[in-house]
Amino acid sequence: MKNTVFCILISVSLSSCASTELVRLSVLEPAPVTLPGYIKNIGVINRSEVAEQNKVVDAVDKIFSLEGRDLDKEGAQASIAGLENELIKNNRFTGVRTIDDAALKSPVPGVFPSPLTWDVVEKICRENNTDALFALELFDTDSKINYAADPVSINTPLGKVPGVEHRATMLTTVKAGWRIYDPAARNILDEFPVAGKMVFTGKGINPVKAAGALIGRKEALKQVSNKAGQDYAFRIIPYWLRVSRDYYVRGTDNFRVARRKAQTGNWDDAAAIWETETTSDKSKVAGRACYNMAIINEINGNLDGAIQWAQKSYENYNNKLALRYVRILENRKINNAILEDQEAISAR
Repeated sequence: MKNTVFCILISVSLSSCASTELVRLSVLEPAPVTLPGYIKNIGVINRSEVAEQNKVVDAVDKIFSLEGRDLDKEGAQASIAGLENELIKNNRFTGVRTIDDAALKSPVPGVFPSPLTWDVVEKICRENNTDALFALELFDTDSKINYAADPVSINTPLGKVPGVEHRATMLTTVKAGWRIYDPAARNILDEFPVAGKMVFTGKGINPVKAAGALIGRKEALKQVSNKAGQDYAFRIIPYWLRVSRDYYVRGTDNFRVARRKAQTGNWDDAAAIWETETTSDKSKVAGRACYNMAIINEINGNLDGAIQWAQKSYENYNNKLALRYVRILENRKINNAILEDQEAISAR
């Protein structure tokens, strides 16, 4: 597997007298969701539309939540389009298609529904020749509007005169929920509810004009919904995460020299200095040097070596920072094993 760690920012000093500084790394994390290798053809369905028997409830909800006509419907369609476009870019899939004739409804507006039955899932997949279903189970918007009046100066031919500017502020909450169904294993691979907020502001000479200035919110919501669909697709893709590690810069003159080398990106020479200090007759110095050797091994992608040095720092010299670091490194080894499995599945 490729080296999954590299240094992208040399160091950031915590304070002028601190014993440690930070080095920032990029670490490749496994995808939150692992899809079995036999899933090659994806079906995407929209189950977020409200069932007919609850249309009256939904209509009342829209009146009080100030939703525009078809706002939820168009937002859901945008979200599905974003998901589908991103999945198509993933080379591991043979085909990705939206299934429009599934005729599935949500029983209650604004609530994450119970999962589909496996008979229904299997029937949809069989009829559409798909191996799994990505289902938008919930998409709902709820808006609240507030009005305020601010004193302003209005320019007129006679000069500035006092006036009032009306401002309408609308807070729109967007709720969405996704599931991934694997009919072969009869397993729900992922269940992911998400919520976000959007704020829109309009101004005018009266409340009606101020509210009218909010008319563009539908397009903005569709853009955000499309991005939300794209982001959900990333749950099946490994991702880079920026992390920080402490390393010691004080203890002896050698540590100060190594610090300057690390700050210029000369980590190999810094490591050579730290290694000489690992045999120091001063327990505190040797412990810090062993810890720093663990850091340089992680930077170079050698997790086993990093763990060994960190263990030595704690076990032999009682460096408390090293114990926490051992746990971090062991967790990274577990994630790397998952990454290797995901890469092997994708390569099939």
